[in-house]
Order: sequence, then structure tokens, then C-alpha cells
Amino acid sequence: MQDAILILNAGSSSIKFAVFTGAAESACVRLFAGSVDGIGDARAQFISKDFDAGQGVTGRKMERKVAAGTHGTALQLILDWLEDETSGLRFVAAGHRVVHGGTSFFQPVHVDAAVLARLKALIPLAPLHQPYALQAIEALQAQRPNMIQVACFDTAFHATRSPREQRFALPRTLAEQGIRRYGFHGLSYEYIAGLLPSCLSDAANGKVVIAHLGHGVSMCAVENRQSIATTMSFTPLDGLPMGTRCGAIDPAIVLYLLEQGMSGSDIADLLHHQSGLLGLSGISGDMRTLLASSDPAAAEAVDYFCYRISRELGSLAAALGGLDAVVFTGGIGEQAAAVRASICQEAGWLGLEIDAQANEAHTLQISTPGSRVSVWVIPTDEEQVIARHTAALLLSKPDLLKKF
Repeated sequence: MQDAILILNAGSSSIKFAVFTGAAESACVRLFAGSVDGIGDARAQFISKDFDAGQGVTGRKMERKVAAGTHGTALQLILDWLEDETSGLRFVAAGHRVVHGGTSFFQPVHVDAAVLARLKALIPLAPLHQPYALQAIEALQAQRPNMIQVACFDTAFHATRSPREQRFALPRTLAEQGIRRYGFHGLSYEYIAGLLPSCLSDAANGKVVIAHLGHGVSMCAVENRQSIATTMSFTPLDGLPMGTRCGAIDPAIVLYLLEQGMSGSDIADLLHHQSGLLGLSGISGDMRTLLASSDPAAAEAVDYFCYRISRELGSLAAALGGLDAVVFTGGIGEQAAAVRASICQEAGWLGLEIDAQANEAHTLQISTPGSRVSVWVIPTDEEQVIARHTAALLLSKPDLLKKF
């Protein structure tokens, strides 16, 4: 019987999962991955994929419609499937992506009742993410009470930023209450930072901006592979325009909308679910749909998106005091060649010059040999980071396994 780790990433209507083996931090091998999408729908979709020694999909992929009315039901479907498919594995721990660690959690942590209560107090800071991760933890506690659970935080990577990068120009008493710039997508940035030496060689510890472009969008300036500055702040709503989130806006807009009679919940829905690419285009929050559309509004939304990212690239380069490399990652960053080309063209003044053919082919390095700033496309893998952290915590606390 081989020990295994279950990785869970729960969203509002989905649970993504992966299975890794390996008891050492450096030897986590992915065996399976999948998801339950459309939770709350009588015809949700269950997807699973097999991997060949962690290197890639073997070709065996399964999709089927399932009834998943709640996160608990979806999790039970995943556990039942794992029992059928992984009879030779003993699941000793589950690692969870938890978006917000607040001012207390800067390292992965074993989740007990006290930790869970503190994480629940952070739900207002990440209402689109935090509650669902915690629901998955509680559901797993109910269904597998002896399984060790580990929370890994998206905010933790940004703890290296200077105090001035974490402050708002608000009364100090509010900062003492935890109102500060936290930053997110940290698990993705941690993974990319770990790969920089193998890609950038001598420039790995230089001045690098990583652009995580997906349904959620943020950018991070790193030096010595540590976070120096990032675009998201108090919540994942801030910063750049996203699929349906507005990004940075004048806070007086919220005050104005309140004065015009909108409720707080209506404004929250507007900013989280009706804005971003969806609001700009009036068509979709999915970049693939917009790039395929002939509607001028779609082109305007894409142009705005690329402009704001190129503008923020200049800001992050200023925070670093220079720029050696740019890395694109996330669904849009990895797949949308047209978006990368537009951003790099807008930021050409910084020394970015890309090879059109390499960009269209999504090669690892897409900059020309003469580009002053190298440009890269590196797929992210948050699940791998969570697996490594979970395995490392188990190694550091062997008493936990004794109780299993």
C-alpha cells in the first residue's frame, strides 16, 4: 500500500482535485487529476484524467454527468471514484488551496478546529474563494475524520514585501486591524519562482515580473525569487481587470452607487460578477470567446485588458528599479498569443521584443535574441506546490502520521 496525498481546490461551483504520491518534498508525482464542475446543478460534470508517472496525461480521460447539489456531495463523488480507481493507495493527507491567510498564516498549516475558526473569520476578505475551501475541509472532516488536512495560502508568498508595499494611506488603527495589501495567486508565483533557475539561468535572481493571466488576473514583481510588489491588495478584487471582476477603481464610485440607492450586495455582485471583460464587452468574460468574436466591443475589451497590463508592467518595473525578464502564466498567459503580443508591443519601450513565430507556437522563450528583456511562457502548477508543502509538513511532524 503506497501513501498518497489528495489535493483539493474548491471554488463556488467546482472542486478540482489531484492525487500525488511521494513522502518527500522533492518526489511528489501526479497520478490523477480532475474536477466536478457545475455544483448545484442536477447535471454537473465529473472529469478525471490519468497521468503517466506524473509526466503527462496518458490518454485515459473520463467525463460524465453527475448530480452534485452541494460541495459535500461533489466531494463524496470524488472520494467514491478514488476508492474505485486507487485501491493500491492509502490517502494520508489532503492539501487545500486556501486563498486568504490573513495576518496569522504565512506557512502551510495543519488544520484543526482552532485554525478552521480563524480561517472562517477571513471569509469577508475573500468571499468568492474562502468559504468554498473551508466547506471542502469541513466536508472532508465529516467523511474522512482521520485524514490529515493541510491549508496552503495564496497570500503567504507575498509576506516578503516591504512594509510600505503592504500599507494603505489610511489611519494606522485600520492597519492594526488587518487592513493592508495582502496579494494573492501566491501558490502560482511560488511555482514559477521555483522554475526560474532552470529557465533564466543567471537571470533567475534578477528583476522579473510574472503575469498570472486567467479568469483571475494579477502580476507580481520578484527579485531573488521573492515577492517585491503585486497588483492585488486587500482582496482579490483589486488590481487589473479580470474575467468578471473590475480590478482597481476609484472607491468613490462605490460611495456614489450607494447614494444612488444600490445595496451593498448589489454593488458586490456588480464588481465581482458583472464587470471586467464581461462588463467591458457585454459579451463574455472568457478571453477565448472575445478573441474569436468580430464584435467591436469584444476587441475594445481585449485592447483595454492588454493596455492595463502593459501599464502595470511599467509600474512593477519601477518598483524593481529595472527589468530583466517577463513571464506569462495562467490560462490566458499560456494560451493567448494575441494577448501576449499586444502587451509586449505596448511595453516595447521597456525593451521587450518577441519572436512572432515563437509566440504563436507558445514556446518556452518567445523573445528575440536581441530583446533587452527576455520573455517567457511557463505553465503554472499550483497543485504541485500544495503537494510539496503537504508532504513537507508531514515530514516535519511525524506525530501526525502516527495518529492516522
